[in-house]
Amino acid sequence: MSVTYWTTMIRSRNAWTVQVSCRSTISSSRVLSCSPTRSRSDPMNKLTSLLTTTAAAFGAALGTLPAAERVAAATGTERPLNVLFILSDDLRTDLGSYGHPLAQTPAIDRLGAQGVRFENAYCQYPLCNPSRTSMLIGRYPTTTGLYSNRNWFNGVYPDLVSLPKYFKAHGYQTLRTGKVFHGNIDDFEAWTEGGEPHAYGKQTLTPIGARAVTDTEQQKHTQQIAAGDLTRARSSDRWEAVEGEAVATQGDTRVADRAIEHLRRWKQADAPFFLACGFSKPHSPLVAPKEFFDKYPLESITLPVDFAPRPTVPEGFPNGSIRPNNADLFVRRDATPEEAKAYIRAYLACVSYVDWNVGRVLAELDKLGLRESTIVVFWSDHGYQLGEKGKWSKAGSLWEQGARVPLIIHDPRAKGNGCASTRIVQSVDLYPTLAALAKLPVPDGLDGADLTPLLDDPEAAWDKPAYTVWNERDRGVTGVAVRTEKWRYAEFFGRDPGAFLTDPKNDPHELKNLVGDPRYREVVTELAALVKAHVRDQAEPAP
Repeated sequence: MSVTYWTTMIRSRNAWTVQVSCRSTISSSRVLSCSPTRSRSDPMNKLTSLLTTTAAAFGAALGTLPAAERVAAATGTERPLNVLFILSDDLRTDLGSYGHPLAQTPAIDRLGAQGVRFENAYCQYPLCNPSRTSMLIGRYPTTTGLYSNRNWFNGVYPDLVSLPKYFKAHGYQTLRTGKVFHGNIDDFEAWTEGGEPHAYGKQTLTPIGARAVTDTEQQKHTQQIAAGDLTRARSSDRWEAVEGEAVATQGDTRVADRAIEHLRRWKQADAPFFLACGFSKPHSPLVAPKEFFDKYPLESITLPVDFAPRPTVPEGFPNGSIRPNNADLFVRRDATPEEAKAYIRAYLACVSYVDWNVGRVLAELDKLGLRESTIVVFWSDHGYQLGEKGKWSKAGSLWEQGARVPLIIHDPRAKGNGCASTRIVQSVDLYPTLAALAKLPVPDGLDGADLTPLLDDPEAAWDKPAYTVWNERDRGVTGVAVRTEKWRYAEFFGRDPGAFLTDPKNDPHELKNLVGDPRYREVVTELAALVKAHVRDQAEPAP
């Protein structure tokens, strides 16, 4: 038997009530069973456990909606807060508020000053689909086994409830613009409006010294990614500026335009909204209006301390720590210092372009008087290496630049607004956090932690590590990174086994591997145990 629940939020003159309805069906074609002898890492056990837990938690949660202490909408006079969830793609912490010396990001910086900015937030997988899926369903990749851009969670776990779908089921109007889920696939049932496939959009390009990226090439880039042809999809060594009327047709400009339209249309709605606004930059190809390139004179750009012309394993580190084939740019050739600086400049231009669009959306939120009734989140799916150790990509990067992401949460009620938190948090924490902030019952079975204590006290006691993993071509997990308050530890399996331990405070560029130092033997043992507990489907050693 399957049970489908849905809700309708109704406003009378001075009160909010929630009408809960359900429909049950009996199906003999699908029978779920779970053997108690299966290990946690067994894929079938993961599947049945996830489906059973999700269905039970979702039904129980909806069944308790009228309880005043669980859902603000059912208590009477207080309207639930809206949610504005802003996403960026491939954005590492190259923002002014995170201490980048050149980045001009005034809008995001203001948001960080208004809310709680998390200094040490980490993604669960340095690739678009696995990272976004993990955040949007609240499960680790090692829980679901979803490791690639080709695995869509709805195809494997059709009964899992995504974050927007959960809000929709609890009476929210769920709206989407831009890239929220990955590529051309979407969780269509999650959206009240806006569940259309993502596309980069047409662009008119003006070269600034590199080859032009044509509309046709843009479309091929998107189609090849969707088809899994990542080698052909790489937009190597290309960056462009646009001017004049072309700015209005840029994909992210239109994403912001649509977000503004949504805000205007839904501000007076009877139900609160959950608006997800996904910007595609600074994902390659790096195309942005020329005015943002002009903010970064080429002579102001500096190379990373550990820059190398091609992927290079630092001395004393395991070979598995660098995956040379995982590259977006400078594929199979060296990057000259001049080319590297030009690419970094283009990346920063795209970051400022995203910031401009974020500012437009937030300005409209203020203009409409919605800021004090809206929870605002800014997040990126993963980081990116810009020539550090010779790598130009996020794929396979378990280094700090690939795993660390910006995360800002502004809840107008939070006591910690205006502060930064140095606690270790993860993308997977966002699902339970947003459910709690909306005063919805937090579903059982989520892997993340509720961050609301840190929104009131950003430096509250918090002893939870963050995990980032990589699976090389479905051979099993080939790398796991663990970030604790004091250490970064990564362990590699398969063809190039090994491990490294670094001290982020004293070695921010990760140049010294402490694994072989006897003074840190106990630390390595403790962190290796965390890795073993987190993932059991490691790649087998090479024969």
